[in-house]
Amino acid sequence: MNSAFSYLGEVEPDKGNLIKGLQLIQTREGYVSNDGILAAAEHFGIPAAEVEGVLTFYAQFKRTKPGKYKLSVCDGTACHIKGSTQIRAWVSAELGIGDGETTEDGLFSIETVACLGCCSLAPVLSINGRVYGKLDRKSLTKILNEYKAKG
Repeated sequence: MNSAFSYLGEVEPDKGNLIKGLQLIQTREGYVSNDGILAAAEHFGIPAAEVEGVLTFYAQFKRTKPGKYKLSVCDGTACHIKGSTQIRAWVSAELGIGDGETTEDGLFSIETVACLGCCSLAPVLSINGRVYGKLDRKSLTKILNEYKAKG
């Protein structure tokens, strides 16, 4: 097995544990790469195509490496009413990527989430778990520029 994925040894190599193994890969790596698929296939003794089939069936799995800064745009009811659609559009325009994508430089990735649980701060986004609320175009641009400057 690829030594980079030796932690798969924490999961019994029974085919019924494939999802648990893929979740472990994603937790450790941030996504499931082609190498992760091959390591899982080898560990569970199944074809790589079968692993890929499971990955594409379940929406929880990411096949694209996330950016250094993971932006989660809340689209819960309160955020939606207060303009999360506009926030998502502004983020996409500013970074040149859409939902589920990562910038070419690997700095940013965006995902829309159902709720961040900060309804009183709507509209909200989080960057690597840090929440920013009551957003407008000016505050959003300032926040993104600060992260760009960090690199």
